[in-house]
Amino acid sequence: MKRLIVSTLSGLLFGFACFGLASSGPEPLPWMIGVQIILSRALMGFGLGITKFEFGHWTIRGLAFGLIFSLPLAFGGMIAESPEFTPMMMFISTVFMGMIYGFLVEFITTVLFKSKI
Repeated sequence: MKRLIVSTLSGLLFGFACFGLASSGPEPLPWMIGVQIILSRALMGFGLGITKFEFGHWTIRGLAFGLIFSLPLAFGGMIAESPEFTPMMMFISTVFMGMIYGFLVEFITTVLFKSKI
């Protein structure tokens, strides 16, 4: 239970961080996109906390879950119109940042809080 709580709260924290980065552009971010960003990262944390799949090492697990849970957000980001990013750049940056967030959530949960799978 400790693992689930720590990873979900960490995902939520990184959801707000991701929202902050996404809303730093010249135009205001629509509120539904902000909600989607925050919930997507929180769901990633929840997935990391609840599943029992082992990928060998915690780093691989965090990166893999970050990739998997970022794909829906990345495909949605491709249809957003942004003067700063092309759709492909939006996709790649969303997936890349998701992998970083997945790594960090798993690091916080497994290494800092010493919560086992």
